[in-house]
Amino acid sequence: MKTVLKCGASALILAMAGAMGPVAAMAADAATQVAQVETDTVTRDNPFFHQWNTRFGVPPYDAIKPAHFKPAYERAMEAHLAEIKAITDNKDAPTFANTIDALEKSGQMLGTVARVFGSLTASNTNDQLQKIQREMAPVMAAHSNAINLNADLFARIDALYAQRDNLKLSKEQARVLERYHTEFVRAGAKLEGKDRERMATVLQRLAVLSTQFSQNVLADEKEYKLVLTSESDLAGLPEFVRAAAAQAAKERGEDGKYVITLSRSSIEPFLTFSANRALREQAWKAWVARGDNGDAQDNNAIIKEIVQLRIERANLLGYKTFAEYKLADTMAKTPQAATDLLLQVWEPAKVRAAEEKDDLAKMAASEGQNIQIEPWDWYYYAEKVRKAKYDLNEEEIKPYFQLDKMLEAVFFTANQLFGVTFHELKDVPRYHPDVKVYEVKDKKGQHVAVFYSDNFARPSKRSGAWMSSLREQEKLSGKVTPIVMNNNNFAKGAEGQPTLLSFDDASTLFHEFGHGLHGMLSNVTYPQLSGTSVLRDYVEFPAQILEHWVEQPEILRRFAVHYKTGEPIPQALLDKILAAQTFNQGFATVSFTSSALVDMAYHSLTDAKDLDPDKFERDELAKLGMPKEIVMRHRSPHFSHIFSGDGYSAGYYSYMWAEVLDADGFDAFTEAGNIFDPKLAKKLYEEVYSAGGSKDPMEAYVAFRGRAPKVDALLRNRGLLGTGARVN
Repeated sequence: MKTVLKCGASALILAMAGAMGPVAAMAADAATQVAQVETDTVTRDNPFFHQWNTRFGVPPYDAIKPAHFKPAYERAMEAHLAEIKAITDNKDAPTFANTIDALEKSGQMLGTVARVFGSLTASNTNDQLQKIQREMAPVMAAHSNAINLNADLFARIDALYAQRDNLKLSKEQARVLERYHTEFVRAGAKLEGKDRERMATVLQRLAVLSTQFSQNVLADEKEYKLVLTSESDLAGLPEFVRAAAAQAAKERGEDGKYVITLSRSSIEPFLTFSANRALREQAWKAWVARGDNGDAQDNNAIIKEIVQLRIERANLLGYKTFAEYKLADTMAKTPQAATDLLLQVWEPAKVRAAEEKDDLAKMAASEGQNIQIEPWDWYYYAEKVRKAKYDLNEEEIKPYFQLDKMLEAVFFTANQLFGVTFHELKDVPRYHPDVKVYEVKDKKGQHVAVFYSDNFARPSKRSGAWMSSLREQEKLSGKVTPIVMNNNNFAKGAEGQPTLLSFDDASTLFHEFGHGLHGMLSNVTYPQLSGTSVLRDYVEFPAQILEHWVEQPEILRRFAVHYKTGEPIPQALLDKILAAQTFNQGFATVSFTSSALVDMAYHSLTDAKDLDPDKFERDELAKLGMPKEIVMRHRSPHFSHIFSGDGYSAGYYSYMWAEVLDADGFDAFTEAGNIFDPKLAKKLYEEVYSAGGSKDPMEAYVAFRGRAPKVDALLRNRGLLGTGARVN
């Protein structure tokens, strides 16, 4: 593509020269030379075209510029297609080595370019990167189609799969072959003629739409700021909220003022403490309206087209609905199985939420507020009820939860369970000054991984929290160690002050670090099975089980220390925090489960030609009997989990599916009487964290736990036993 563009530009300049005469021709010739020099410079200086001499081969972010990406993508795709052609042109009969091994080794440069580009577009984007992202989305989809729909390549994979029992494969090799065959079939490899062409078109269009959806949400989040200036604007806000809002204002050119953003770590504390009900309503409405404002960034039309195209994709593959297609390759297997789990907690959650709402109304009335509880009131009065019930409030808790100390806590937990240690690297390039980088070593002091920790919200970063890989562990191409990244969106403390977390923030930190460990501790041969390359409704298990350690007194007494005095959290306060763990779980469960059920409803449609997402969402929630005082955790127009790529589409239930596993799994440590029980930790490492996708998820869980999971622990942890919940 690069050559075509250069030739096209030169031809245009020469044509202009012929029309303008000798002076203009000389100018045009000079312009051609300048363009050529600029192109050659970008090529010569492109870090993706050279061996990286950074420590541990981390990306040279300080040398990478937006202009480098398109040439790098073009060269990498060209090399990848040549590697695939070498496989399909091989006249020898297909073998595991000349087909699967070769396939596993292909596309390495492309993977590197895509992962580095993805880290920037998610964590520190700009207009140039977003433009490239829009341009490359259909190109990359077409490239994937050229491989996934390659009939000759699939014929070789299919031939191996047909004789798999006679190939004398290792367990890991057998798993790799099974996953490749499954994924190619699910991508449409068995389609022919017009169906194959249509599948390619559908996938390319979906890539474009998903990119636009995520950019629209980011644009709404970036543009909004609630500026607070007067004391009445700030009424009720404790010092830590004011400090974070002052820092956000400074970052947005509003020095001396206070700004509330649409980052969850900014908006939720504001809704929790602001005594100004009108401002709470204003902020809440902006929060839930992301992607739903009837403007150029409105996502409703995009949702309609995505859902319809997904139906068509499923139909092409022989499924009635996208949900049936998606769940066929999960632990749940069917939409009904996933829905049954959600409904198992839905009714008891609504009962508990109704009780919670009554408590909020009584609290408001006790303060002389004769109001109907609205969604923008829930956080505010829930905090007051929590204080009254447990003599506990967030302002009392936060000083004990410093980000730096909580990072020490996750490192300590990983060390006690798995023997790894973390050592900060000061001399490696990073894409933003806030990012910290660590070398990870095992108990023998050997290098295991590199870990990037990026914890602060900023306008150039998408919302939410996530783990990603800059390099995946494997041994097929030698000893390749992983480079793993965690992103959070915590509100940064004021200059010179520590960043203080809520208890929920600390849980999020542990959650994402659990994903990180899944990538860092991977110990497999094949890239196909590395780290988090597991079934969607299993991938949350290694993350969610780690959350349990942040709740343990042994961790909190050691790392929850006051940021001013250094004193450990008082036992009385610790007892109150632990006693309050089931508080407001009706609200939390309704908020999550409604999102998961609406997700499943979208993807159970057989026709979306007349879909109106706003109406569909309202109608589905009405069928479920959704309490009007509670909103979905992710409303449709900003539900990036399901509409920014396939990710969690028809799969948001996965968090609760995995919660059955994590709650039941941590009970094993409780039963052992030691949260760091060596035998259990060894099993957790061998069967879960290091195993990647090399084992069937249920087999891996049973090998760790000693039996199949039970739902009892989930219901107990959410405080829903005794509210009509069914325990199977």
